[in-house]
Amino acid sequence: MRPPAPRTPADTDTDPVLVLGAGPVGQTAALLLARRGVPVLVVDGRPERDAVGSKAICQQRDVLDVWDWLGGGRIIAEGLTWDTARTFYQGHELFSVRLPDPGASSLPSFVNISQSRTEEVLDDLLEQAGVQINWGHEVTGIDQDADGVTVECATADGPVRLRGSHALSCMGAHGGVVRKALGLSFSGTSFDDRFLICDIRADLGDWERERRFYFDPEWNPGRQVLIHPCPDSVFRIDWQVPSDFDLEAEESSGRLDARIRQIIGDTPYEIVWHSVYRFHTRVTDRMRCGRILLAGDNAHLVAPFGARGLNSGVQDAENAAWKLAYVRDGWAGEELLESYHTERHAAALENADVTSATMRFLVPQDEAARERRISVLKQAVTDADAHPNVDSGRLAEPFWYTESALTTACPERPFGGRPPRGQAPAPCPGVILPDAPVTVAERPEIKRLRPLLREGLTLLLGSGEGVAGEGAGSGGDPADREALRAVVHATATGATPAPVTTLHLDDIDTTGALRRALATEPGQVWLVRPDAHVAAVVTGTDPEAVRAAVRTALGHPASDTADTEDTVPA
Repeated sequence: MRPPAPRTPADTDTDPVLVLGAGPVGQTAALLLARRGVPVLVVDGRPERDAVGSKAICQQRDVLDVWDWLGGGRIIAEGLTWDTARTFYQGHELFSVRLPDPGASSLPSFVNISQSRTEEVLDDLLEQAGVQINWGHEVTGIDQDADGVTVECATADGPVRLRGSHALSCMGAHGGVVRKALGLSFSGTSFDDRFLICDIRADLGDWERERRFYFDPEWNPGRQVLIHPCPDSVFRIDWQVPSDFDLEAEESSGRLDARIRQIIGDTPYEIVWHSVYRFHTRVTDRMRCGRILLAGDNAHLVAPFGARGLNSGVQDAENAAWKLAYVRDGWAGEELLESYHTERHAAALENADVTSATMRFLVPQDEAARERRISVLKQAVTDADAHPNVDSGRLAEPFWYTESALTTACPERPFGGRPPRGQAPAPCPGVILPDAPVTVAERPEIKRLRPLLREGLTLLLGSGEGVAGEGAGSGGDPADREALRAVVHATATGATPAPVTTLHLDDIDTTGALRRALATEPGQVWLVRPDAHVAAVVTGTDPEAVRAAVRTALGHPASDTADTEDTVPA
């Protein structure tokens, strides 16, 4: 039942995938590609790693899950865990949100850790994986043909041309050279107000377990303050400030110290890092052009309230990596790459919608909007029904591929739309599968579900009746479960040469957490993609439905006949 182990890049001499940009999104993409046996080369225009400031600090559970699979458990271990978000207005606590876990994941909802430390951990993993980073290679041009991609770089030793089968551009907001070469737009909105960011080291006691958001506090009247705890007694404080804010003048005059003292009082502190940002909401019109894919801030920019920047970039990387690997291995056609655009562009637009709504609430654009905001905040002090209208940032969550061409809809399990803040959608096709503890025979290293899912396509069989007509009776009989599993597995492996794992939940879900989260039904099959999103929920006794769902999940027309010459059912 175990799929082939991931190959190492040394197994092939084909052109690598070129990853442009060595920030966390590019690092993650390179590691995911290497883990899937794809040769990869990373290039970055900087002369070396510049580990400065906290930058993107707040990492969501499903992103931590990706890094953990890659060997980056240190990010989780070193990060500061928190699971409560509190929101205040003029000294009144309006509400707090506890973060959801529909399964029973061993990973925290969020951890806070500086981007620079995350990059250090990922650099170590890249070195262990034998992935090369060519520093000092500034991308100056990119072109493609029917067989691959050519990237032109300026280096200290002169121009360099690099050749790859595909390119994944993770060059951040300033990677306009790629967008320009591809003729892509990057339209959106810039906000006039700025945000002063300070990392301070101080002992603030109980604040170390919570994210705190303050509307109109006495120490920043008319504007907002956001406080995030970080490791080593560091706190990230974001003040909304006017568009003409001058950090140098603020610091030299002593007003910056006064700002900090208004929050922490006489507690001793030191400034670790500070900066001023203007936030933007921008989305490119295409995230895939032929053999070139765009990811992270190179494709979309959002305000940081809700931590949807780096988290969505890592989700871009995971989506792109498994699809590039499957296309290169011949398990899917180039059309699978188009689903990268449709899925992740929809995710980018969703994030832009969510964060733009937050920014409109934080920075009203006219007097009527300001009055509405004040009215909502005042009402929320005494009326819990007003709490959903207070927008301090909807925290990062996976996107739901319910409308994707790779997803087979299940009428009995429809997607109910964006759930209320602090809740997760019920599992259904398109939604990421909850994690849970599992035990797999002959796989003692597997302790939870997600690492198993990333090895290929996974079919999970629900509890209940066995296979009609195959001598199967009660679903409680191990022989009946195996009969159903064998038939479903043979059908799936007959539909694709890609790795397939087929397991019965009764055999692996030793705590029952997964069955409770999924509310499985007799004879039901949950088909899960390598990025842990549910592709389909079908009836196991309907081989054609299983086969069609597998083909659809890999971007093939369901009516196509798969080439399964090298496939051997388990």
